[in-house]
Amino acid sequence: MAKEGVEKAEETEQMIEKEAVKEPAEGGGGSHRLGDAQEMRAVVLAGFGGLNKLRVTRKAMPEPQDGELKIRVKACGLNFIDLMVRQGNIDNPPKTPLVPGFECSGIVEALGDSVKGFEIGDRVMAFVNYNAWAEVVCTPVEFVYKVPDDMSFSEAAAFPVNFVTAYMMLFEVANLREGMSVLVHSAGGGVGQAVAQLCSTVPSVTVFGTASVFKHEAIKDSVTHLFDRNADYVQEVKRISAEGVDIVLDCLCGDNTGKGLSLLKPLGTYILYGSSNMVTGETKSFFSFAKSWWQVEKVNPIKLYEENKVIAGFSLLNLLFKQGRAGLIRGVVDKLIGLYNQKKVKPVVDSLWALEEVKEAMQRIHDRGNIGKLILDVEKTPTPLMANDSTETSEAGEEEEDHEGDSENKERTPFIQ
Repeated sequence: MAKEGVEKAEETEQMIEKEAVKEPAEGGGGSHRLGDAQEMRAVVLAGFGGLNKLRVTRKAMPEPQDGELKIRVKACGLNFIDLMVRQGNIDNPPKTPLVPGFECSGIVEALGDSVKGFEIGDRVMAFVNYNAWAEVVCTPVEFVYKVPDDMSFSEAAAFPVNFVTAYMMLFEVANLREGMSVLVHSAGGGVGQAVAQLCSTVPSVTVFGTASVFKHEAIKDSVTHLFDRNADYVQEVKRISAEGVDIVLDCLCGDNTGKGLSLLKPLGTYILYGSSNMVTGETKSFFSFAKSWWQVEKVNPIKLYEENKVIAGFSLLNLLFKQGRAGLIRGVVDKLIGLYNQKKVKPVVDSLWALEEVKEAMQRIHDRGNIGKLILDVEKTPTPLMANDSTETSEAGEEEEDHEGDSENKERTPFIQ
């Protein structure tokens, strides 16, 4: 019996040793070693298309190069641009497989050569040129910012894209001043709520917003006038302000471009910062793209000259990663953190999702069901149904694709803030 007990003890020890090198339980954070390679969990897009192209898998953990920081990720932001990337609905899409995501928050774990101003253990938020939806990221120091002590990781992940976009459009492009008026589409989304908060920092600014009716009760106090996104908002705005508005912020495109230009006062500014009208189904639609393009009013420079109107575009990611304006953005982030510390702005987090729940999170943003920002919480434990649906063990997307109807009975149960 003693010999049998010793054998069982040895067997248990061997099992524990084997478990130590296996992938952590789904939803559990932390890396593991397989042989000599240290690995991490990451969301991988195997190819452009529907939700079934997304999987959580194991990847080799990156190490910081010269001028980079290695960040142990706590939370990642999910933006509408991520949905368009998944569909391949962007100009010059990158090659797949890839790890999506452009912003995250976490703790500095290692510093590359020549990095100054940061220490291991710093709480940070960062822009990342893809690869954000993972347990560990490496990104150049110019895209990393320290997080205020009282800002949560989920708030920090909701901060960079939304608030920098809103600030740049309002103050750098459109020159928002006291007494002006602003029309913002998708007022219940992350950028829309950031715009509303920033407008409130300037005296006597009137904010007109469009949003789905079911969001109105939740966001009615954040804007001055709120309209159904499917209603004739042009007439509604002109009924209140016959001259129109000073600034139009359009993330929809299509026929809203012409409507926005028609609402501008003299010296007003129309800014296009997205084209969500091109996204209708789960996959890229040539018909939706063509319809949206056809509906865009052809801009006549002579007409702009005669009517004293300005038309502009804004892409934060291009400004950062292609046009080298990281220094300008750092100054904006510093101003925004100042406003946060003064309690004048605060990110609105809609819900928290585990990495394994990324499909459900993307469906929520596709359905325009969010109020504020959707966050992927790296340490959140997923519900079993979602975990089984989104996890695999290789990057190539080799598992059979989900069959239609397989997920009909799966409940969406994020942590709602």
